[in-house]
Amino acid sequence: LKQTKVMNLKEKVEDMNNMILSGHTLQAFEKYYHKEVSMQENNAPPTVGKDANREREIKSMGMIEELHGAEVKGVAVGDDLSMVEWEMDVTYKGAPRAKMAQVAVQRWADGQIINERFYYSSM
Repeated sequence: LKQTKVMNLKEKVEDMNNMILSGHTLQAFEKYYHKEVSMQENNAPPTVGKDANREREIKSMGMIEELHGAEVKGVAVGDDLSMVEWEMDVTYKGAPRAKMAQVAVQRWADGQIINERFYYSSM
């Protein structure tokens, strides 16, 4: 029974990542994020609630001038926990092109992400 749950979560994470990589970030957000989701960037205060986080996502995407590439470098899945390592090549508006590495740690409840924290270095 436990193996089936992990496989289902792994499939969800892979589907979500594929949606993001194909440019469907907001659709992935609607499908996989809990209405009470809390999202946090490094040590910044968390943003709580799906509506507030949707606005945060839209604002973040609006800061991107060009996404040159994104790649999932690794995925780990446990009991109601997933971690995704991303590498991105991006130009933000008014900033030079940069390569970024980020790890998203996702805690799941009711088949959706209830808590997500992003870890990355500010270079």
